[in-house]
Amino acid sequence: MLLTMDIGNTHITLGVWDGKSLRVSARMATQRERTGDQYAVETELLLKLHGTNAQNLSGASISSVVPELTGALAQTAERLTGTKPLVLGPGVKTGLALRVDNPAQVGADIVAAGAAAKECYHLPCLVADLGTATKLIALDKDGAFRGCAIAPGVAVSLDALSARASQLPAISFATVGKSIGTNTLESMTSGIVYGTAAMLDGMTARMEEELGESFASLIATGGLAGDFLPHCKRRFLHAPNLVLDGLRRIFLRQTM
Repeated sequence: MLLTMDIGNTHITLGVWDGKSLRVSARMATQRERTGDQYAVETELLLKLHGTNAQNLSGASISSVVPELTGALAQTAERLTGTKPLVLGPGVKTGLALRVDNPAQVGADIVAAGAAAKECYHLPCLVADLGTATKLIALDKDGAFRGCAIAPGVAVSLDALSARASQLPAISFATVGKSIGTNTLESMTSGIVYGTAAMLDGMTARMEEELGESFASLIATGGLAGDFLPHCKRRFLHAPNLVLDGLRRIFLRQTM
């Protein structure tokens, strides 16, 4: 079985694949001060919690946007699998052409999401990744990555709003009613939820205009995607494990 690890700024998302089947999907908090040994213990416990024994792992594929943790988690993966993990970066065969100014600056999670979207969905394609940052990833009709837009993530924006405005409380965006709020909680929830949905719709239209063609597929992934898709006017398909699937596909590509 293959272990996939997506190291993000807020969470580390784990996946265990048995062929094309995702047997385990789990998350743990990103803590930069922890060592590879500490993460190995926690990862092994998480796998056991989900009914999987680390002894069954035969390889690992990793994407990371937290450089200070990449080495520690690579050490974790090697301890658990007994083999050197694939760490996504320059020189790795991904199958995704990067038609941007500096391909080396493209985040590993963006590459993994794009690689999976290219193979799984009709092109051209837009991937909206809603996590610590909100990323809108554009693939053209040939499946090449043409660029992206990056904005503060929903939770980051909400935390900043609550922290800097003393009269505005922390809220949950799980429920939303009217777009014109008549009290503080309704108003904040409307701004966050409907504002994010409108941004997704609006940026989709702007990117289509720049590409000169309409997206055949709109895909949403990331830990927060499910809360906002029902409020978008455009129809996004929810693919919560897109990055993990991309890591699986890229791992297999190395042996082709």
